[in-house]
Amino acid sequence: MQKRRSYDQNCPIAKGLDSLGERWTLLIFRELLGGARRYSDLRAQLPGIATNLLADRLRELEESGLIERTELPPPVARTVYSMSETGWRRVFPVLQSLAWFGLPMVTPPDAGEDATPLNGFLAGVLLAFAPARAGATDATYRASIGGRGFEFSVRDATLGPRHGEPVVRLTADAADLVRFRSGDADLRRELLPRIRFDGDPAAVDRFRDMFVLSA
Repeated sequence: MQKRRSYDQNCPIAKGLDSLGERWTLLIFRELLGGARRYSDLRAQLPGIATNLLADRLRELEESGLIERTELPPPVARTVYSMSETGWRRVFPVLQSLAWFGLPMVTPPDAGEDATPLNGFLAGVLLAFAPARAGATDATYRASIGGRGFEFSVRDATLGPRHGEPVVRLTADAADLVRFRSGDADLRRELLPRIRFDGDPAAVDRFRDMFVLSA
């Protein structure tokens, strides 16, 4: 295993970079925001990463308590990796801030152009999560985007893995969500009717407010 480099500086930024600043690490977390993934899934979505480097990164992140490895029973019988509760609490805000920084540099898809379901989920939903609006919310949600399902929860004003059955279900096209988040007010008003929300009206209103899904 390659020795991890360190800035050897006793400051919070340097310590944070020691943990998260290695190449590929934040992109591994990007993939795990979408739910549990197999090793082969991560390899497929991170072209260019050496297989031994991916194994090293996963081992380091598991040892640090930021991700978890689970052995699924038969007939699935496979190993999957997911973000831990600690990972959601400590790493997601870093990813959210970085994504807001990078969003203006992303070329939004044109109308009718495809975007990946994960990009739609990250840009259209998770990116805008506002903890100050969560209050005492303790609920699970499901987003169906481009044929892929994403489940997550809000508890203690923090995003995390699924806890129980979803109380709100969002259905949308990935490109619409990316364009919604990066567009102006007129474009958001045009696209909003194409984003479907199912669930108790009060729960839907709370969800839309927390994730700023309004024109």
